[in-house]
Amino acid sequence: MMLFVIPIISQLETVMRHVLNWFHGTLHLPWAWSIVATTVVVRVLLVPLTVRQIHSMQNLQRFAPQMKEIQKKYKADKQKQNEELMKFYRENNINPAASCLPMLFQIPVFISLYYALRHFHAPKGSDVSFLHFIPSISAHTTTHWGGYILLVVYVLSQMASTLYMSATADKTQRMLFMLMPLVFVFVIARFPAGLVLYWVTTNLWTVGQGLITRRLMPKTPPPDLFKRSSRTPPKDDAGGGNGAKPSTPEQPKAAPSKASGQPRRVRRKKGAARRR
Repeated sequence: MMLFVIPIISQLETVMRHVLNWFHGTLHLPWAWSIVATTVVVRVLLVPLTVRQIHSMQNLQRFAPQMKEIQKKYKADKQKQNEELMKFYRENNINPAASCLPMLFQIPVFISLYYALRHFHAPKGSDVSFLHFIPSISAHTTTHWGGYILLVVYVLSQMASTLYMSATADKTQRMLFMLMPLVFVFVIARFPAGLVLYWVTTNLWTVGQGLITRRLMPKTPPPDLFKRSSRTPPKDDAGGGNGAKPSTPEQPKAAPSKASGQPRRVRRKKGAARRR
């Protein structure tokens, strides 16, 4: 297995080196800004998949009540629950995997950039810093005080992007997603600064993309409650689901009529009788 993976990683690293060299040699960008430009190009190429991801998240949010009903009905049988959910997905054209496609396609870019920076040897005299507060994009992030600032920006940008990526998750999952950057920051601190710069750039792109799509894309209307799917379990009646008809509120009884066939007496005021 390793003999098959190593050549692929080597080829990915070669492609990433050519891309960075093109931005640096042809467009005369500094090495750090070449990483930023590479990140922007990758995210632009992933826009069609991102649109599918947004539509998938909207569909999941739209049909969330019906899916919760299925999960509640087959709570004791996980296999049956998964089968019914998959049938529900097919009937309503829902693709849960579409929300993961942009991230999956970024994994090869992340790996290739990691190895390219690991074996990075810039020509003498070239600028390998970023905004003059990170001395080297190939050094570990924590080797300079500027790297700690970059890590803080990473945590904030990752949390902000999580707000848009986990819109369909419940509160517990969303809280876990928000805490994950605080846990992974200790691992990312050992990465090259250029790799963290790539991660920060893609997070900021996700935040900007979320702000734009919320304004431009129309909100998906909620599903028709009377047009239920064949996989959606019927709701229990008010009588406990035993076939009994639900009790209806009693109609107010009409007030008894005072008319009993006798003429109604009209009381006159005493003052009017005296004036006569």
